[in-house]
Amino acid sequence: MILARRVAIVTGAGSGIGRAGALKLAGEGAAVVTADRDAASGEATAAAIRAAGGVAEPIATDCADDAQIEALVAQAAARFGRIDILHSHAGIQVEGTLEQVAPQGMDASWRLNVRSHFTAARAVLPHMRRQGGGSVIVTSSNSGVFYDREMIAYATTKHAVVAMVRQMALDYAREGIRFNALCPGWVDTPFNAPFMRQMGGRAALEAHVRDRIPMGRWATADEIAEAILFLASDRSSFMTGHALVIDGGECIA
Repeated sequence: MILARRVAIVTGAGSGIGRAGALKLAGEGAAVVTADRDAASGEATAAAIRAAGGVAEPIATDCADDAQIEALVAQAAARFGRIDILHSHAGIQVEGTLEQVAPQGMDASWRLNVRSHFTAARAVLPHMRRQGGGSVIVTSSNSGVFYDREMIAYATTKHAVVAMVRQMALDYAREGIRFNALCPGWVDTPFNAPFMRQMGGRAALEAHVRDRIPMGRWATADEIAEAILFLASDRSSFMTGHALVIDGGECIA
């Protein structure tokens, strides 16, 4: 197991990519703290890990609240004695153009899609420094490397995440603490609900995906989990400051 004796925190671990990534990390030997705003969902992911023979600790966390993120990291460190991996994944989609997105929608997007990742990374940094290294993975999107129509809040914050990750990577590379951005494209998860509303239902969204993605389909959460494992493990030991795009070729089409 390539993550034996390592400890990981995953935010947004209750569903979709967060859940798939948490299961994948645990399957490779990591003890995983499953953080989610929905306590029952975080507990369900932890229960699935334990049922498979792994180690998991659920901690209900609203990542829009700085104090809850800081408490999450403190509790994880107290429970396991170290933090080797942070996958800061929780995020939000607010759809619309400049005229359609209220200032409150932009503020909510910034708080969850940028500030929460800043706060989580800042909180784990002393623990990773003390043990001589670690891997921080922040979920951006392929919308962080190109642009979507009518998604000003989402695209703006996802670009900001990539810039922030690269700056952190530059600042802490000499300490062995790696920072990388995960940039998935279309993945079949509940996170697509705003796009589905925008496009008029699932059938319309599926048709859009088939037409827009060069590979003609969207990804599964398990496919993205493989990339999370790569970034979390020593398989990516010489990679930092990278935006890893996994989108079936959409951003080059």
